[in-house]
Amino acid sequence: MESISSAIGELSQSANTMFILLGAILVFAMHAGFAFLEVGTVRRKNQVNALAKIMSDFGFSALAYLFVGYWLAYGVTFYDSAAVLSQNHGYELVKFFFLMTFAAAIPAIISGGIAERGRFWPFLIASALVVGLVYPLFEGIAWNGNHGIQDWLEDRFGAPFHDFAGSVVVHGVGGWLALVAVLLLGIRHGRYKGGRLVAFPPSNIPFLGLGAWILCIGWFGFNVMSAQTLDGISGLVAVNSLMAMVGGIISALIAGRNDPGFIHNGPLAGLVAVCAGSDVMHPLGSLLVGGVAGVLFVWAFTQAQNRWKIDDVLGVWPLHGLCGLWGGIAAGIFGSEALGGLGGVSLMSQLLGSLLGVAIALLGGLVIYGLIKVLVGLRLDAEQEYNGADLSIHRIESSSDDR
Repeated sequence: MESISSAIGELSQSANTMFILLGAILVFAMHAGFAFLEVGTVRRKNQVNALAKIMSDFGFSALAYLFVGYWLAYGVTFYDSAAVLSQNHGYELVKFFFLMTFAAAIPAIISGGIAERGRFWPFLIASALVVGLVYPLFEGIAWNGNHGIQDWLEDRFGAPFHDFAGSVVVHGVGGWLALVAVLLLGIRHGRYKGGRLVAFPPSNIPFLGLGAWILCIGWFGFNVMSAQTLDGISGLVAVNSLMAMVGGIISALIAGRNDPGFIHNGPLAGLVAVCAGSDVMHPLGSLLVGGVAGVLFVWAFTQAQNRWKIDDVLGVWPLHGLCGLWGGIAAGIFGSEALGGLGGVSLMSQLLGSLLGVAIALLGGLVIYGLIKVLVGLRLDAEQEYNGADLSIHRIESSSDDR
């Protein structure tokens, strides 16, 4: 009997390791989505830079999270022997891999906002600092109960801040960090003439669409596998993610008047918003949350570009920052039992927790990007920007016409 129990335990542990490994691979694949979404949106002279940034940011993020970020968030290091680290089928190692792919999404989000005029190495250094210091501060608060804030929220409002898969922890923080970087960088040359917006059309709609599809597919690993163990898996998370995605598609299609950029970002807006409450909301509630997010993205992106003159190339602040904030708050509304949810959430906790994430991102971004701007500068010079980041930084174009 003991041997059977032991075998079942081994099988359970190995299954959990495989489960979270598959989740890590799916979220890792999402970085290709970030890359192609940016490649398709930027002008042709900046396509190579978009690809190079996403890949390089991932490498720097992995190191920063391994040596500093994961320890700050969870108090875990990897300085034991391989024999110790590989216990329980290496589950803890794979858990780090999974959470590291979340952390690396922060610079991938920021990359889209600062495209076409950001210097390469200063932003790589900034990515490492953001992933090593800023992101894990709020991650540890939200997902590990650090600093007693979750306990205080639960005591005061009956439930802690709930963010199942990172509407605020990942997307909100990334989007509000991006806003700081975009504002400190300034507007691309030629973007506005006489106070009017000059169109810089996407270079490749098929690549933009490919990026959106890759992100949508990988997102089911991002959300569903945030359970982190096989016994925690829930079809509710999957269907809620699906419904929010659909809501985002339909609402962005209508609000965006058939614009392909809005159509392909609409599902991403819905998926950003549903992350927080995907494990507690009703599918119809998720549909509405995603629908609101799609409209919010179209409205905020249009306002930012045309009226507020915020030159956020991919609209990452509206998409991740605002829709992430909406998702954090929406979990407290549509996760309630009164609206068909599973309950266990508090609207006040969601509001305060979400605003705390925004505050940490804004303050951290001001410190890191502000210091780098003063010390070495963030922006390409006018000639480099005119020639494009591909030739100015990487000395090669995205394609050759040689025959």
